[in-house]
Amino acid sequence: MGATLGKDTRVGVLGAGAMGTGIAQVAAVAGHHVVLADAFASALERARTSVQQALVRDVEKGRRTAASAKDVESRIEFVRSASDDPGAFRGCGLVIEAIIEDLAAKQQAFAALETVVSADCVLATNTSSLSVAAIASGTKYPARVIGLHFFNPATVLPLVEVVGAITSDAQVVSQAKALVDSWGKTTVLAADTPGFIVNRVARPFYGESLRQLEEGVADVATIDWAMKELGGFKMGPFELMDLIGNDVNYAVTMSVFEALYFDTRYRPSVIQRRMVEAGQLGRKSGQGYYDYRNGATPPKPGTDRVLATRVVDRVVAMLINEAAEAVFNRIASRDDVDLAMTKGVNYPKGLLAWADEIGIQAVVDRLAALQDEYGEDRYRPSALLKRMAREGRRFYS
Repeated sequence: MGATLGKDTRVGVLGAGAMGTGIAQVAAVAGHHVVLADAFASALERARTSVQQALVRDVEKGRRTAASAKDVESRIEFVRSASDDPGAFRGCGLVIEAIIEDLAAKQQAFAALETVVSADCVLATNTSSLSVAAIASGTKYPARVIGLHFFNPATVLPLVEVVGAITSDAQVVSQAKALVDSWGKTTVLAADTPGFIVNRVARPFYGESLRQLEEGVADVATIDWAMKELGGFKMGPFELMDLIGNDVNYAVTMSVFEALYFDTRYRPSVIQRRMVEAGQLGRKSGQGYYDYRNGATPPKPGTDRVLATRVVDRVVAMLINEAAEAVFNRIASRDDVDLAMTKGVNYPKGLLAWADEIGIQAVVDRLAALQDEYGEDRYRPSALLKRMAREGRRFYS
């Protein structure tokens, strides 16, 4: 790579959906000239309206002046451009793709981008679940292809996972990380593995809660209450799945499960599959684990704190186990795992710091008891946790 990413870099964003629009706004606020392109005029019009409304709110709340808002908006160029005809991105030093989560579509888009951008242009994908190496495989220069996984809404959530594939140039990864840091974002480095950090480590938050629902340990409202009241989470797992969309959450779970060769730790729930099949997708469909239709009465949770403690302990032990596995398998560093989970999904504390607080031996004992009770590999304690417990070590001194 001959060029250096910096404040004068022209930034392109392919895809004017909610995520692409948010990324474009973040880059424009940071002072870049941004080209936001989409094949559909209607998507571009929605994007323009979204940016304008967001900037108006910023002015109303005193976060910026009217002149500053006008300046930000003027730096975003809304261009109709098909993914197979990306001429609008000529002159860009960084292009971030934010189109449909489909490998073939992304490969086609990146191959087309290479025909118009310079050899020094960095190409990034905002994929949350696909292999960056696979996306880069159809390009002539895969060394310049990386992952920049923003979280929705990109203008609000601070975390960005910077993903280097086995084909990515380390200098490209480093430059992209520094640039996104300069945008005021919190970046973490993640290996190109299924789910990266957040979407992989977070699976038990949903999966183990669903498992307890399946077993009749507690109902939806009680599990959510327990995770908030005793666990300190901002939202319960079922509230959050309804917000995300049960179809989206199920698709991510299936993607990670299949990509990790059907490891039982990531096995999807039949309950969630049936919800998707029934069209009960959560808030967007009016009905999910909760009923959002007019006149619906919210269910009251049970408040037995002994039961709630069992619910929370089981989910947290599984989350800690997954975080430890991420470090053990060199998906990310200890600090980046904890940073990702607090900044990306607002966990009340870093999971590895939480392990120290509970006691690593106590976490291993919880997992071993579950494995013994169920006879399932799903609950196998991480080799790292077992080693640390045996040696009396902590994640943080």
